[in-house]
Amino acid sequence: MNLGLPSDGTAKSTEGYGEGFNAQLVVAAKVSKVTEETPQVIGEIVQEISDLKDIKSISPLIPGPSGEIFMIQITPESGPDDIETKDLVNLIRDKSKETEKEHDIELMVTGSTAMNIDISQQLNDALPLFASLIVGLAYILLVMVFRSLLVPLKAVLGFLLSLGATLGFMVFVVQDGHFINFFGFPAESPILAFLPVITIGILFGLAMDYEIFLVSKMREIYMHTGDSRKAILYGMRDSGRVVTAAALIMMAVFFGFMMNPDAMIKSIGMALAFGVFFDAFIVRMTIVPAVMTLMGKIAWYIPKWLDRILPNIDVEGESITHKDRNEE
Repeated sequence: MNLGLPSDGTAKSTEGYGEGFNAQLVVAAKVSKVTEETPQVIGEIVQEISDLKDIKSISPLIPGPSGEIFMIQITPESGPDDIETKDLVNLIRDKSKETEKEHDIELMVTGSTAMNIDISQQLNDALPLFASLIVGLAYILLVMVFRSLLVPLKAVLGFLLSLGATLGFMVFVVQDGHFINFFGFPAESPILAFLPVITIGILFGLAMDYEIFLVSKMREIYMHTGDSRKAILYGMRDSGRVVTAAALIMMAVFFGFMMNPDAMIKSIGMALAFGVFFDAFIVRMTIVPAVMTLMGKIAWYIPKWLDRILPNIDVEGESITHKDRNEE
């Protein structure tokens, strides 16, 4: 995925000036110790920067009043959301390590394009930890709910499959530009930087809801009959309609977002609508019963020592039912 933030380059092409007009970078050279050779060294550094690829033009060197700061403005050949522009920013920052070591001169890249790149990178770096925490805590909670090791594992792996399919679909349409006219996008663009975070948070909650709707009924029947196949059939019959109705309602809501002409809102609606469709109808309604049928009774296995120490979360209300029976 190529993550990015909305920019002028995403909305429309800039005629006459080129794509890089919307991706201008400001580079400030900070000198630790000013000497007579400083202007010459700065000039050599600027020349080396100008030799980097993907640079269309560089403004004349502008010295600061103190003589410790020198500034240039760079216009890339590529747009603000292109990978080439991100590579150029990284090349200049790598160059800064050399200039600091050899001349005590630090090169700092700023501007809206550079800030967008930094924000997108920070969000991208946080995604693995964010997803791991959610999936890990959910697995522990589902183990307590279903009193099983394999059923919760299947649930979280199904969510990861839905997440991967959703982000892959967004890359296929939005980033690679397939069917963008059909969905009403003005042009191909990077994936909205905070879209994966939004998708993980919302889609995970809905996916686990659908999982509990289905599997809690299956567990109830299995605990009463001991027949795993019968439990799956009854669960699909009784709770499958609930999942279908809930998924269709949420898809209708997210389709409403897709009617908005703004590409950012449209992409959020598309990701969530596709994610709900894939998770509800492909994962929960198709893969879940198939996998549980293959696993049979082993799906409900949990070590006795673990069952004893786990708190009992009574989703089906069995304790209330038993209490009423005892009172009668």
